[in-house]
Formats: sequence, C-alpha cells, structure tokens
Amino acid sequence: MLPSPTRRALLTAAAGLAATSLVPMAARAQSKQADPATGTVTLAGWSKPISEITNLLVEPDKGFFKAQGVNLVYLPGAGGGDAIRNILSGQADVAFTDPGSFFMALDKGEKLRAIYDIYPQNVFNVVSLKSANITRPADLKGKRIGVYSLASGTRQNLLVMLHQAGLTEADVEIVVTGVLNFAPLLQGQVDATAATDTGLLVGRRRGLGEVNVMEVRDTLNVSSDLFVVRESVYQQKQPLLRAFLKAYRDSATWMIAQPEEAATLAGKRAIDGTDRSINLDVIRLRNAASISPAGRPLGAFDLDLLQKAADAYRALGLIQHPIDVAAVVDASLLPGA
Repeated sequence: MLPSPTRRALLTAAAGLAATSLVPMAARAQSKQADPATGTVTLAGWSKPISEITNLLVEPDKGFFKAQGVNLVYLPGAGGGDAIRNILSGQADVAFTDPGSFFMALDKGEKLRAIYDIYPQNVFNVVSLKSANITRPADLKGKRIGVYSLASGTRQNLLVMLHQAGLTEADVEIVVTGVLNFAPLLQGQVDATAATDTGLLVGRRRGLGEVNVMEVRDTLNVSSDLFVVRESVYQQKQPLLRAFLKAYRDSATWMIAQPEEAATLAGKRAIDGTDRSINLDVIRLRNAASISPAGRPLGAFDLDLLQKAADAYRALGLIQHPIDVAAVVDASLLPGA
C-alpha cells in the first residue's frame, strides 16, 4: 500500500484526467505506474465523433487503449489541417490528418513524422447533380464547389483534381458547407461538392438522388489519412506511441471483424449514429479503406505511392519544396516492426 498522501495525489490526478478522457484513469492509477507506455495520448481528429471512427469512440465499451496502458483523449476538429494545427500548438500528441495537409505543413518547415497509414485507399470525390452536366474535372471551371472546411482533405483533394485539369483555386468559387452536408448542393447554393465515400453514401441514403461522381483516386490514388506527430513527440514518447498504435490496430481489426457490433455501438457513441443501417454501411466502407490493396498489414506504408503523391503536389504547385517521404515517414513503431 502506498503512503496515503501519495495515493491521494495519484487518485486526484487520475480523476482530473478522467474528466476530459474517453477512459477513466482511476482504475489504473496504481497498477500501471511502472509501465513506460502508460500515459495519455490526445488524438486530434479531422472531424467530430462520427460513425466512421467508431473504433475510436467505443473505447469506454471495448477498452482497446486501456489494455495497452493508454488513456485516449479525442479532440474534435474541422479538417486535416485543423488536426495538424492542434499538434503544432501542443494541444494534441497525434494528428488524424490527410497527406495533403501533412505535405503542406512540411513544406512550411514544420518538423513532422507520419507513423501509421490509416486508410491506404483514396476515399475522396467530387459530386454534382446530373442536371449540372459536370462529368470531368475541366467542367468545374467557374463553378461553386462545396468543401467540408478550408482545412479539410476535401479541399486538398479538390485542388489536386483542379490542377490535374489545368485549373487553380482561382478558377472556381470554394464554399464551406460542413461535414456530410449535401443540402447546399440540393438547394442550388453550390454546383458541386467535394466529399468522401461515406459522405456520399449518407447523402444517397437521405435522398440525394441521381448524381455524377468524379473519384479523386482516378487522378491521384494516395492514402486518405495518416497518423502524424511532431518530431519532438516522436523522439520523446516512442513507447507510448507504440502502445497507441497497437491499440489502434486492435480497434481497427475489431471493427473489420465485427461490423454489426460496431454499428450498434455507433448508435450510442457517434453523433450521427441514429440510423443503424447507415452506421453499418459507413463502417463497411471505412473498413474497406483500411485494408491495403497490396495486402500489407494494417498501418503499413506504401512509400513509393506516398512519394509519388508528394511529387505530384509539387508538380501541381500545391507545395514549393521537394519532400523526401522516406525521411518523414517511420514504420518502426508499428506493431510487429
């Protein structure tokens, strides 16, 4: 038994962490003290707690992170750029962000490192009503186009599509419409909207109707999201980050194996989880995006493809400096590495 002042101090600290965490800490306050991987990881998300990240939201139910000694805190955001800003400001340890936001931060001189490939398949698209007759990227010239936010992967991927067609951001009018929001498209406030596969699925289930869809993967098939950390965090917290990645992979493996259970729990944990059948469809799409087409383990990088993407961003003028992807991507913290 610890001396009572020490014990009280530990329990008080644990209670303070629990107030902002997905997982209460008090039960582990004593048992995990000697474990170097024990600690809090604040994950800066690109979104609010929505159904496609159910594997993170079910931590109070499943305890994947607790099992690895990790106290998970989820910090909502409004786009991948927002997630990057939250780690740069020190508000979070890990960013859930898109490669474009990662590349753009590196281009500005930020010291960052990617440590896990969350979705190795590109899930972004640009959607328009059939009546708009937008069937190829060149047709977007002069059009109003919705994005989730100016700091989101929808905007970054839209820029890739525009540049591939010889257009720039100045050739269109970008309108912030929010996440999973096709109402501005239906109401004629925008001519097209940049979205994701899950956003399009939800829109269709809610009466979007017949639309034309241009897939960004047809232009540049690069990973949709990565876990990114500041170089200083990488150097200082490797045992904790390794435990975090093990827990995340376990949670992703569970959601792939148990989509029905995940869909049910999303109804309790996700802000958009009111329709279980939609939850299930969204979860299945996100599961598919988590799996590498080349059969690599969950989280493993395709360095050649990421380098091709970084080179494409520079060739298109989205970044100004060359990026050596091998120098800013590290797979050594992956489970089994």
